Amino acid sequence: METFSLRDIQSMLGISRAVISGLIASGFVTPQRGKQREYRFTFQDVVLLRTAHSLQAAQIPPRKIVKSLQRLRESLPHELPLTGLRISAVGNEIAVKEGNAQWHVDSGQMLMDFEVMPAAKGSVSFLTREPQQAEAEDEAAASVQSKEEEASDWFQRAMELEDTDRVAAERAYRRAIAAAPTYIDPYLNLGVILCDDGRCAEAIALYRDALVHCPDEPLFHFNMAIALEDAGRIEDALASYERCMALSPGMADAHYNAARLHERLGHATKAIRHYSEYRRLVR
Repeated sequence: METFSLRDIQSMLGISRAVISGLIASGFVTPQRGKQREYRFTFQDVVLLRTAHSLQAAQIPPRKIVKSLQRLRESLPHELPLTGLRISAVGNEIAVKEGNAQWHVDSGQMLMDFEVMPAAKGSVSFLTREPQQAEAEDEAAASVQSKEEEASDWFQRAMELEDTDRVAAERAYRRAIAAAPTYIDPYLNLGVILCDDGRCAEAIALYRDALVHCPDEPLFHFNMAIALEDAGRIEDALASYERCMALSPGMADAHYNAARLHERLGHATKAIRHYSEYRRLVR
């Protein structure tokens, strides 16, 4: 089965790395990992990413997006048919057309209309309905992509430096963040370095800055909670864990850590509730 790299996805869809990372973190897609732990996307992932991005732009509630994508995934073939697919919104359903055959997937309200067609070499390209709009979007995406590529380069350099020069690694992570403030990974790695070095206050400040750009990223709230806990701010740490769980109820570690802190504070009922949820999630 043909798979696609993160750069392939950015090129095909005109979506920034930060947006793709956000969709992955939100559970809209679950790409595989390659030999170097890099993301590898299937044809289904490509379609779901494009759909999720369209639905987010249309301000569709996340629960409806998840429901839509789950049902759409069940209807998609594993490979792109030679006849191509046309996927569009019809009322409150997704219409999927292959050749002369067409079927609908119940997805809740949505605002989307695009086509998927096979390209000359068997790759996938997305053709929008409005060429002028597509041209403008491509130009904007190219500008964003250059910044994302710069940030990615600094991020890769930082990871290579972590074991040999942590000071240089920190500088590289900060350069990555400056280039693309919505790029999630540099914040996470730099925050770990700061906490490991006992610089919890700096880690907390870093995550505050991250949340300005990505307020609904559950991993930022989770790591903020860890930094607050290390700083001895237990009540604040619990508040961050609660926010993380509100955004991502299936994050088992957040439930476990919240249970520990509630137990430490003598909140027996809350501790039991979170321990029970943790056990349910890791079964």
